[in-house]
Amino acid sequence: MTHPRNVDRRRFISGGAMALAAAQMAVLAEASPAVAKASSATVPAIRPGSHTSFGSFRQIDAGVLNIGYAEAGPADGPAVILLHGWPYDVHSYVDVAPALAAAGYRVIVPYSRGYGTTRFLSHGAIRNAQQTAVAQDVVALMDALKIRSAIVGGYDWGARTAAIVATLWPERCKALVPVSGYLITNLEANTHPLPPAAEWGWWYQYYFATERGRLGYAQNRREFARLIWKNSSPNWNFDESTFERSAAAFDNEDHVAIVIHNYRWRLSLANGEAEYDDLEARLSKAPTIGVPTLTIGSDFDGPAASGAGYRSKFTGPYAHRVFPGVGHNVPQEAPQAFAQAVIDADGL
Repeated sequence: MTHPRNVDRRRFISGGAMALAAAQMAVLAEASPAVAKASSATVPAIRPGSHTSFGSFRQIDAGVLNIGYAEAGPADGPAVILLHGWPYDVHSYVDVAPALAAAGYRVIVPYSRGYGTTRFLSHGAIRNAQQTAVAQDVVALMDALKIRSAIVGGYDWGARTAAIVATLWPERCKALVPVSGYLITNLEANTHPLPPAAEWGWWYQYYFATERGRLGYAQNRREFARLIWKNSSPNWNFDESTFERSAAAFDNEDHVAIVIHNYRWRLSLANGEAEYDDLEARLSKAPTIGVPTLTIGSDFDGPAASGAGYRSKFTGPYAHRVFPGVGHNVPQEAPQAFAQAVIDADGL
């Protein structure tokens, strides 16, 4: 998302891309020697969909929000914060959280602003979804929970947010696990057009730029989500109950406003808030990230799955893995591999 020319991220996945990812896996399985010296904990086999709910949901005031979040594991364990994307929700981590809890981690999985039980404290607050506002929500949650530092991971919006926390508040990020690598949005880069085939991959952003798109999403948010799920993860055979558990999060009264603002802001069609200008200015320079990082590529990333295009953005201890046959919702499609990546990032 930092560089819009990573165009394969939103294309329909082809057999050729899957074959490429599988070939890359053979090379990258030996990735960084740091992985070998990571935590000795090995995540046992997990059948995706083994869990259907979290043991504990809680609410807490944090910054401008009252945040709903799932929690698992010992209260005194090393903290892990896992961030979901769009159009998904906390249930992306419903199999990952218990695995990490069993390994001794305190796992926090918050609903982002506009999802689930998270609400703005003020009815008059701007429904702002610019990247630094969403990232500051995570820091505010850490403050409210008295978490000084955490391993932060995510995919889609969650990967972008995790990378921003690691960039702007590195002292709060013990390690970083971002699916698809470096996704920090660069507004200036997003003003440049792409070849037609690449622009097609971002169709929903342009749809959301119109009033027709806003109304269409408001009226058809479940159908929209189902379409994205199927196109972005063609090998994931999710059932109706799995979909509905997540789709319920889109009934949040602010959901449509947050989604529309996010994509309009990315195209410079909607303003952010002035209080975030300094933070956005820092991100506009595409800063490198120095915290220990384990990036993940999947079939959804196409040729970009190798991680070569963003390797230079991570200057600290680093490893990269590719999960062949897995689509966009990596933690829900491959929970064992994702949980293992979090544990191994902790050992970098």
